[in-house]
Amino acid sequence: MAHFNIVLLEPEIPANTGNIGRTCVATGASLHLIEPLGFHLNEKAIKRAGMDYWQKLDVHRYIDYQDFCEKHPDAKVYYATTKAPQCYTDVEFEEDCYIMFGKESAGIPEDILYENQATAIRIPMLEDIRSLNLSNSAAIVLYEALRQHGFDHMQEAGQLRSRAWDNI
Repeated sequence: MAHFNIVLLEPEIPANTGNIGRTCVATGASLHLIEPLGFHLNEKAIKRAGMDYWQKLDVHRYIDYQDFCEKHPDAKVYYATTKAPQCYTDVEFEEDCYIMFGKESAGIPEDILYENQATAIRIPMLEDIRSLNLSNSAAIVLYEALRQHGFDHMQEAGQLRSRAWDNI
């Protein structure tokens, strides 16, 4: 079973973190939160965005970026940023890799990006746009990683619950 990790470096908006948490639960991914956080994890906004899925989330917290690096010294980390030269679809995501996203107001600090240029990735967008919403970006990249691994542990077909669709 392919497993992936989403890392949020100093997230600021609780609804984004809640939405990303729900995406992680839906995909079997783990969520890693690097402090400082711009909110408390017990805020209603996170629970509302994560709905009843939050208690099923595999979530890990770190004091800072250095703490994260010390606890995962051999981890393959992809750094999602608007400053990267390569597209997220141009890399092959390894199982159990980490996909990091920076805080909403500033992204990942440039000193971290400079040290990790080889694994910095971007989502293409028009030149005049500053960035995409954090939760949308995390979902886009995570689902590409899952697609590359054939969605091997996911339900790919749905089933209708009502016969009302028969007349359409």
